[in-house]
Amino acid sequence: MPQSEYKARQVRAKTHEVVEYDHDDAKPGKPLHILIPGGLIALAALALIVFIAYQTWFDSNLAQETGLILIFILLPFYVGGVFLFSYGYELYNIPRAIRLTAIIVFVTVAAVVIVAVLFFLLGNTKSGSSSSSKSSKSTSKSSSSSKPSLKTSGLKGAAMGGAIAKNSSSSSSFDGDSNHSGGPIFIGGGGTRVETREVTKEVVKEIPKEPMPITCPFCTRSYIPVEHKFICPSCGAATSRDLIEESQEPKE
Repeated sequence: MPQSEYKARQVRAKTHEVVEYDHDDAKPGKPLHILIPGGLIALAALALIVFIAYQTWFDSNLAQETGLILIFILLPFYVGGVFLFSYGYELYNIPRAIRLTAIIVFVTVAAVVIVAVLFFLLGNTKSGSSSSSKSSKSTSKSSSSSKPSLKTSGLKGAAMGGAIAKNSSSSSSFDGDSNHSGGPIFIGGGGTRVETREVTKEVVKEIPKEPMPITCPFCTRSYIPVEHKFICPSCGAATSRDLIEESQEPKE
């Protein structure tokens, strides 16, 4: 196998060399047939690993044990894809392909760890800022709601004070009028005299009449018609209208 003339970090010259080697039919092997599938497998496995890690440790949609199992399953596919890429990139040189594979895996893991830490820190800062903004909004709302209550309480106090002052003024004026209502009032400086007197009206309450007992004309039993529903308790005869009127006449 021919050795590569360029190092792995010389990407442009190395890529041109691999393409020329693949198109040269006189040389054995087709490195692009290994390099391209290996690179695609490595990229797909890496994307799945990152997605599973995000779902496990950031969104918490997957259990931690499940996420770790899936990541460990995908790791061999990623390492194998990187090795195939390095094997074609280094023109079938196995020691150099293994060294390039180790470098790529190490750099990838370091990059993933750095990105994960940055995401974690950004998530914490966003959650802290959102909680602080919510607390500031709640405090502003509470202060704004307390201000109208103070205003309304002040208005209520002013209204109560005005009502008390009005009642006191009306009571004082009423007291003044009541003081003058008892005696004569003199108006003007002439000889006119106005005198007011209180007029009392006597209300006579009528005392209800007590019904008088009557004598039944059939059995000569005396009874009060109202108490027995206008029926004689002895013979059961109905009380006539004359006897009812007689029972309702007042005592002499």
